[in-house]
Amino acid sequence: MPKFNQSSPVTFILKGIPGLEDLYLWLSLPFSFMFASILLGNSTILFLLAMESVLDKPMYHLLAMLLLADLVSTLAMMPQVLGLLWLGIQDISLDACLLQMFFIHGTSVVRSAVLVAMAFDRYVAICNPLRYTTVLTSSLVCRLGLVGLAKGVGLILPFPLLLRQLTFCQTVITHTYCDHMAVVKMACRHTGPNRIYGLFVAILVVGLDCLLIGASYALILRAVLKLSSRGARLRALNTCSAHLSVVLIAYGPALFSAIVHRFGRSIPVHIHVLLANLYLLVPSLFNPIIFGVRTKEIRDMVTKHLGHGRGT
Repeated sequence: MPKFNQSSPVTFILKGIPGLEDLYLWLSLPFSFMFASILLGNSTILFLLAMESVLDKPMYHLLAMLLLADLVSTLAMMPQVLGLLWLGIQDISLDACLLQMFFIHGTSVVRSAVLVAMAFDRYVAICNPLRYTTVLTSSLVCRLGLVGLAKGVGLILPFPLLLRQLTFCQTVITHTYCDHMAVVKMACRHTGPNRIYGLFVAILVVGLDCLLIGASYALILRAVLKLSSRGARLRALNTCSAHLSVVLIAYGPALFSAIVHRFGRSIPVHIHVLLANLYLLVPSLFNPIIFGVRTKEIRDMVTKHLGHGRGT
């Protein structure tokens, strides 16, 4: 069996979606639609956030960070996926593979950190509304964003660095992009540190961030239940609806994919690969839609610009 290490060029072959090769042209249609929708939706909301002074608020600054992370993740992943589906391009160099892996997993960590910051924003807005503007200052939001970015870089950078030390005995990756564990499986041996660190990152990011979000909403719920009128309780909860929806979409598909991957031994490989693609794309696709529909200020801005477009 041939061995490859960092002293000799390594080119991986992305197998794609095994068993569905004859359907690649048809599969490219929904993937292309999702790619175009993600670019259009996220770019539109980001444009509004940048141009409209009424949206110059902490929650919308955090939203901008979330949408930027979605865009970077999509741009790191989708050109490779569409090249495979459209043109049958399967080769990817080790350096390109590791770079893609870094951006895909790094932006996932940043996205999770931003969702935690959004939960804190909602907690302050509901539990300490009179102190909202003094607590959620622009400098604090900026620091929260930098912490999320540092967390993404700091936790994910060891992935490619550790993989660089391995010798690879296989080069055919059963996937459409360079997922960390898919690349680890290509190594000959000594992958224990990679697997342990990957599990540590998953537990730290998903476990800790979900715990912090859950704690924020427990405090929010306690504060809401103390409100005297039913209308006030509903208004308070409605301010959290967009963020709660985004949290469910961010963690729900990923958790479902992890459960299927762990316990669904008899499930065909192409189902695992499709789920791995969808849990990255679904949040990026629906985040701008959710905030555009559920947030009145953004909805009003979209309506205003559409009205100007018709007027011209």
